This record gives sequence, C-alpha cells and structure tokens, in this order.
Amino acid sequence: MTDTPANGETRKLLARIPISVRWRDMDSMGHVNNAKYVAYLEEARVRWLLTVPGVSMRDRVAPVVAANNINYRRPLTWPHDVIVELYVDRLGSSSVTIGHRIVDQADDSVLYSDGNVVVVWMDTQTGKSAPLPEPIRAAST
Repeated sequence: MTDTPANGETRKLLARIPISVRWRDMDSMGHVNNAKYVAYLEEARVRWLLTVPGVSMRDRVAPVVAANNINYRRPLTWPHDVIVELYVDRLGSSSVTIGHRIVDQADDSVLYSDGNVVVVWMDTQTGKSAPLPEPIRAAST
C-alpha cells in the first residue's frame, strides 16, 4: 500500500497501528496533550520494528530518534481509537525518515496529526552512526 501526499510523491506504507486514547492522555484543556502524540508515534514505530524479521531492539546497532516533526491538525479527545500510519519518506545510509499520520480509526480522512521522524541506527558501544541494517532497508523498499 502507498500514500500520495500533496507533493505528488508516492510513499511506501510500513504499518497501520491501532492506538486507543487513554483517559490519562488528556490535559486540563480536555484534549490529548501534545506530548502524548510523540508517545503514540513511538509505540507505532516500535511495534513496526518488532515485525521486521532479523531486527532486535537489543542489538549492538540500535535505532535512536534524531529529529521529530509533528503537525497538529485537530484536537483529539477521549474516548477515541486512532490509527498511526507509518511511511518511508527517505532512506539514507544509516537512517530512515519515517512519515507518519494519526487518523481516525473509523474514518481515515479525519487527520489529527502528520509529520515525520528521522531514525538513525547507532552503535551503542561507540555512540557513532552505523549502516542501516539490511532487514530495515529491505522492509523499507
């Protein structure tokens, strides 16, 4: 499955992960706190990574977030179920830029958030970037 954003380029869909909004996710304004969106995106990325054969979160070379961009499109409230969609925006030698959308589970034309995150694979012992693991590259193309 693919997505065609406004710029006309086609992106490969990596995953569609269901997330339930929790009561504790809301702030005093009665909507989901902006920081919780980051947690939803992290949960979706980790769930996707766990589906990639040959990848372990305990490997010496592991993913770290280098940059995060989130556009808040509309308020999200409890109770609610959403879908986090993950797409490949760009593959680098040691990183992947993952586009994301948070949409309504019942109507994916209702967009709550979009943006992207840059994930870099790092050697956990040296602290330096490492080549993108082949299983990640294969799952992303």
